[in-house]
Parts: sequence; structure tokens; C-alpha cells
Amino acid sequence: MHLTKEELTRLVGNKIRELRLMKKLSIEEVANEAGIEYTQLSRIELGKINTSIYQIYRIAVILDVEVHELFNGLNHQPR
Repeated sequence: MHLTKEELTRLVGNKIRELRLMKKLSIEEVANEAGIEYTQLSRIELGKINTSIYQIYRIAVILDVEVHELFNGLNHQPR
């Protein structure tokens, strides 16, 4: 099973939001640390934009997780 670009973008965004909320970080805090506008992070979390690998890396560092954690379980998502 293969995810579409849109599905992958949405699922990774959902995982970023889930981890951010779990760590009780505001969208503004994470965005500022990542060097992006909070509106851009919001669009990433909502799966509205496909961001760069570097931004994914920066967000993972700020969330204090390994990059692969943002992708865990994606191979088993139902269509």
C-alpha cells in the first residue's frame, strides 16, 4: 500500500501536532524555534502544505524526538 503525497502530508502533520500538544508547547513556541511563521507550522500540521525535509528535521529537534518518530506507523495506515 502506498500513501499519496496528500495523505502523507496530512498524517505527518497530525503526528507533529499530537507531539507538540503532548509536550504542552504552543504553535508559536515551536514555530519561533524552527525559524518559521506560526501560520506556516499551522498549515504543516493541518496537512495543507508539504514542507522540506530540513523543516521536518528542525521540528523534530524542537519536539525532542527522532525524525523517524514522525513517520512511525505510516506504512500501516488504511486508505
